[in-house]
Formats: sequence, structure tokens, C-alpha cells
Amino acid sequence: MSNVATSFGIEEALQELGIKETNHGTSTGSNWMPGENEIASYSPVDGDLIGKVTSTTKEEYEQVIATATEAFKTWRVMPAPQRGEIVRQFGEELRRLKEPLGKLVSYEMGKSYQEGLGEVQEMIDICDFAVGLSRQLHGLTMHSERPGHRMYEQYHPLGIVGIISAFNFPVAVWSWNTALAWICGDVCVWKPSEKAPLCGIACQKIAAKVFEDNNLPEGISCLINGDYKVGEYMTQDGRVPLISATGSTRMGKIVAKTVGERLGKSLLELGGNNAIIVTPDADIKMTVIGAVFGAVGTAGQRCTSTRRLIIHESIYDQVKNALVDAYGQLRIGNPLDENNHVGPLIDTDAVAMYNQALEKVVAEGGNIIVEGGVLEGEGYESGCYVKPAIAEANNSFEIVQHETFAPVLYLLKYSGDVVNAIDVQNGVAQGLSSAIMTNNLREAERFLSHAGSDCGIANVNIGTSGAEIGGAFGGEKETGGGRESGSDAWKVYMRRQTNTINYTTELPLAQGIKFDL
Repeated sequence: MSNVATSFGIEEALQELGIKETNHGTSTGSNWMPGENEIASYSPVDGDLIGKVTSTTKEEYEQVIATATEAFKTWRVMPAPQRGEIVRQFGEELRRLKEPLGKLVSYEMGKSYQEGLGEVQEMIDICDFAVGLSRQLHGLTMHSERPGHRMYEQYHPLGIVGIISAFNFPVAVWSWNTALAWICGDVCVWKPSEKAPLCGIACQKIAAKVFEDNNLPEGISCLINGDYKVGEYMTQDGRVPLISATGSTRMGKIVAKTVGERLGKSLLELGGNNAIIVTPDADIKMTVIGAVFGAVGTAGQRCTSTRRLIIHESIYDQVKNALVDAYGQLRIGNPLDENNHVGPLIDTDAVAMYNQALEKVVAEGGNIIVEGGVLEGEGYESGCYVKPAIAEANNSFEIVQHETFAPVLYLLKYSGDVVNAIDVQNGVAQGLSSAIMTNNLREAERFLSHAGSDCGIANVNIGTSGAEIGGAFGGEKETGGGRESGSDAWKVYMRRQTNTINYTTELPLAQGIKFDL
């Protein structure tokens, strides 16, 4: 372990979470399988090897699916409130292990320790939400047109839910899906990102203990590991009725096509190109705080990160100057040190994409006002630390139309009324998160109206990132249309059934059709 890891207690955190130098990567609960072809996990914080995970073989995958299928037969008939009790216990284990798991998230992914703890808190919150939901999986009752008949709707569990998660939220997004799927009576098979596999190992160990302590069968919580080929095992498998996939739009299109060809269900959470509109009636101080956190939080590696700032021409220079001053105060370094604001990108491939984006915006005619660049020297040995950059640009630039998963913020100027700004906001292929900064009620309501933001998330006087679990999370257009977490997102994990009961001695037909014998 490096001095960084030692000084911040990473070794102790790994021990508490049961992480070893080499870890079996396939699990049906307490049963771990040897796998093959090790995946090495290096920390972007200091470049050190944290541990290794073995990939899932095709034979092991088949064993996982067979075990999950059997477990579903038991799990689905357990009353939902009893399933809620299991999820409650899982949430309690997360509370007990919040600190070590938060440290692992920070060290393996590179986000700040506070954000790592926040991610585990999201897991705890969704467990609390799911426990309450376990007594509220409501259907509807309807009046029948036929005398002596009753109609109602109910929801049944789907079966196996396949979860493919991304590196930037290596534990929270899995829990959004899993907590709700478990409540609904489904069993889960999770393929975490190969860039953060140890977080998956830790979560599976925590869940497995809860299920084992309650004498529940193997297969309710399953883990597989590997590259995209292992993910394809699930996307192509008709025994997995729902695939929930988080990642790039490119990846999502492949998943949607593959799952759609077998008429399966997809829940897609894909790329974002999120903007904040800043009107003349905006509170500038609030705007700067929201924009800076949105742009540099998690080093710009959130799907809800702020990519574009659409500023009215009358206050453009004022906002620009305030942002430049704020960026001058950012501290970049070890994310486990809570004095720092910005940690590293996930790996050197991400650094290369960051550099390409800055080169591209200049080539297209943009003007960089806060210089970027890769940091070198003591504390930056991993090669993954970059400077958050700001560029003046145009929404029509090709690079602005695409999501760059890095701390690059584009400033765009608009004139006229807020309708023009909304047109710019909506003028990209993605539709995840959006925000407006204004104290003008009419502008705010127009932004939220049918003719306003076309995103799945639209905020007023807060930034684009930092969603709460109580609301459904997801976006439109090339963001995929999926909804996870709160509200009625639970319905995607269940199949709807309409029931009609005849409690008479007659058999009248619908629409008054006569069929006499």
C-alpha cells in the first residue's frame, strides 16, 4: 500500500469489507466461484494496485442463472413486507459499514471521500424508501361493464433482473435497482464496471451475509464480473426479462437492440449533456456555486454533471468573471483529503478524451478562458489528475453536442427572452438533467412547462447534479428514457396483470356480444 492509502486507512477498510489481494468474481451469495482471467483494479488516486478480481466464465454464468431461477421460486412468494424486512437489515449493515465502503468508493473510483460517503448514504436511503414501499405495491380496482363482475390490476415480480452499472457510481446505482427489485420479489444478477470491481465484491459480501443470516437461499443476490462479453451473457439471455444498464449512449444502443430483438425489457440510464440557463434575474452567487459543483464534482464524471452554461448576454461577463475567480480557488489532489475539491479521472483513457475535447473546442473556434492540462509531480503520479477547464463555445460545435466525461464546462451566450435559452438547452441529443437560475416566476414556470425543458430532470435555482432518491431518476432522448429510484419507478421491475372475476351464475360477454348455445 502507498503512503496515501496507509495514511487514510484504506488497508483497514479493505479488511473490514473482506477484500483480498485476489478475489473470486462470481457469486450467488455465500458461494464464490474461482473464475479466470484476473481483472486488476488500480486506484486513480495514486496508481497503486488495490486488488484483483477473477472474470466469470460461461459455465459459471449458467450456474448463476440456474441458482437465481430456483431462488426466485422461494423469494417471489415471501410476502412483500417480509422482503422489506430483509432490505431493512441490508440497510443497517450499510450504516455499520458506511465509512469503510465510502473509502473504498473514493479510492477505487477517485471521487472525494465526502462523495463516497454520500454514495453509500444513497444506498441507505433507497433501502429506507424500499422498506416503506414493501407495503405499498398497489394495483387498481375498476368497475366492469358486465353485471356481477369485478376488475382489478395487480403487479407480479418479473424474475431475474440483470444490472449493468458504470464506474462513476459503483455502488449507488446498483442499490437503486436492487433494493426495489428485491422488494418487488425479483432476484438480481449484477455486473459491476470492470473499472471498479472491488466495490461490487464488497457489496455482494454485505448482501450475502444478510441473506445467509435469514436462512434464505443462494441466488437472490448474484454477482458476475468481466468485460462487455460477460455483460452480453445477460443481454442475450431470454431468462433475464429485464436488463437495467447504466453507461454511455453508445453502449445503451447496443443493449437496447440486443434485448429488444428478444422482446425483453430495458431500463437505460445513459449519457447527459446537461445545461444551466442563467437569466438576468438569477442570483449570481447561487449560480456560481451550483455551476462549479455541477461541473467539477466527481471530476466531471457524473451523468448529471453540468456541461453547458447558457448565460444571458446582459450578465455574461459578470458570470464569466465570477466563474474564473471560483476556479482559481479549486484545490486538486488526493480525494481522500477533505481539503481538496477535485480528485482524479478514472484512468488515463479518460485523460486522453479530456485532452481531445479541449483540442477540439479550440479547433472549432472556441476560446479557453480557464486553461486545462494534466498535472504532474508529487501527488499526481497516477497520471489521472487534470485541471478543470472552461471554454467559450457555441452550441452548434460538434464537441459541445457530445458528452465529455471530464471537468470541461462550455459557456454559451444567449440574447432575447428565456424561450431562446430553452431552445439552446434542448438543442442536443441528450435529455437527462437541466436547470434554470432565475428569480422570475414566469421564466421558471415557462422552463417547467410543456414548452420548456425536454429533460427527465428540470430544476429551478439548484444545479443539474445531486438528485434525491425520492424522485424518479432518468432522462429522455439519447439518455434512454429509463426511470430508477423513487416515485413509481418500482413498476418497471414488475409485470402488470388485469384480472376479471365473475361472481354470478351467468356468463355475459363484453361489449354486449351474444353467444347463445
